[in-house]
Amino acid sequence: MRSSLFAIVFVVIVVLAAHVRAEPAGPWQNADPASSGWSAEGLKAARTEFERLGPTALMIVRDGRAIANWGDTGRKVNMRSVRKSILSTLYGVAVAEGRINLASTLAHLRIDDKAPGLTDAEKQATIRDLLMARSGIYHLAAYETAEMREKRPERGSHAPGSFWFYNNWDFNALGTIYRQETGEDIFQSFDSRIAKPIGMQDFQHHDGSYVLEGASIHPAYPFSLSARDAARFGLLILDRGRWQGRQLVPSAWIEEATRTYSRTDRSGRGYGYLWWTLSPEEWGAGAVIASGFGGQIIAIIPSKRLVVVQTVDLRQKSRGLRSSKFLALLRLIANAAP
Repeated sequence: MRSSLFAIVFVVIVVLAAHVRAEPAGPWQNADPASSGWSAEGLKAARTEFERLGPTALMIVRDGRAIANWGDTGRKVNMRSVRKSILSTLYGVAVAEGRINLASTLAHLRIDDKAPGLTDAEKQATIRDLLMARSGIYHLAAYETAEMREKRPERGSHAPGSFWFYNNWDFNALGTIYRQETGEDIFQSFDSRIAKPIGMQDFQHHDGSYVLEGASIHPAYPFSLSARDAARFGLLILDRGRWQGRQLVPSAWIEEATRTYSRTDRSGRGYGYLWWTLSPEEWGAGAVIASGFGGQIIAIIPSKRLVVVQTVDLRQKSRGLRSSKFLALLRLIANAAP
């Protein structure tokens, strides 16, 4: 009886150990896909699609180990709107430290913009409204795409908190608020609080820059990252803000930030706090992507214990890749996973 019980306990421990993620203390460790249970044919199909699409790099990580490194995973590229999900993570730390209150209004924070400035009604938007892209503020903003400009609602058409719109004014103003309330530079903060603790190989704080345009006082804050560094950030999110036994970002914040608050105009996607959320029916609970113009994507799929990163250097592939193409590739990868 005792030997049988011991055998059962041993099997349970082995099974649980197989599912434990180990964040890399140094450079990425590679796993053999075949011995890890991956479908060889499925991965081959994914590799063929990767080569057809031609992004700069793609990296697949499962259980903290690299399953595939395709392309130039060490090349740093402008990650565009992935910056927003990075800022969301910094907000989680600042909120936990009591330096930012999500209920604060723009009026309380004295946030305004160039003429025509914000109305009294617009100034009632809270930080939480901005994180959800529901501010109701449709002032001109820096670093907008043509689609953002074309679809921007009329000023005053929606009250704060009542309507979702993917809005660079919200995202840029959040950068201003972060710097104002914490007294920290966004890029140095990311470097010291996230990049260095998780062992990013390539990122330096000067790989971020502020982009100002004449219509607004609130700059954009794009980051340049390599695929292998972006994969570390994705693994931090997958492991609920914990790295090598250290809680860098509160797990409660990760859960709150990656929850769906809004339906969006993108098929199969919702929106959290600066994160795109994916359909749980298709991808399982908690699946999210950080997505930037041209095909810059960090995907986190907890049901498969997967992080998948794609980068596209727009200096070499100026038209970039649509996120729908990446999601089709991600399906091939997820189907090949054990």
